[in-house]
Amino acid sequence: MNTASVDPPGRAAAIRRIDFRPGMDMWWEILRNGEETDGEVLEANSWLGPHSPSPPVHVHDDAEDSFEIIEGRLDVKLDGTWHTYGPGELAAAAPGVRHTLRNSHDEPVRFINRHRPAADFEGFFRDMAALASTGKMGAGIPHSPRQAIYAAMLFRAHPTAIRTSRLQRFAFASLAGFGRILGMSL
Repeated sequence: MNTASVDPPGRAAAIRRIDFRPGMDMWWEILRNGEETDGEVLEANSWLGPHSPSPPVHVHDDAEDSFEIIEGRLDVKLDGTWHTYGPGELAAAAPGVRHTLRNSHDEPVRFINRHRPAADFEGFFRDMAALASTGKMGAGIPHSPRQAIYAAMLFRAHPTAIRTSRLQRFAFASLAGFGRILGMSL
């Protein structure tokens, strides 16, 4: 048997893990991705730590974003209204619906997050995790000009993941261009 082609123990799990820590108190284990489902869904077992802030309210024009709660409680904002969901409950943002999520509670929450169709979401989240895990991007709204530049570069690299306004696109293009001038990259 040629052992050079065998993955070491835990390697497959590491490849399926997307870890946003320490920048964001969150990690995912990919259950099914676009390659495995012929583009139908990106499905992840997601863990979000206590008192984790929300990302900015956002829209996926062509994808549903759903959250099936397994343990704990998750706050989801749909069309301007916050709701708290517990084990066995499902929150879903249909394509075009403004939404965000947070964990405002004292305990972590575990949920299954599904993006239908899978589109480029896995690439977007892997790049986001790389930025968060290296401290280049934090949770919620950027807290420094450097974090804002990295966030702009992320959105420019994955333009179909999240809809942004015309003004945001202009700002992101400007910030991303400035980042490139400074030698920054994802």
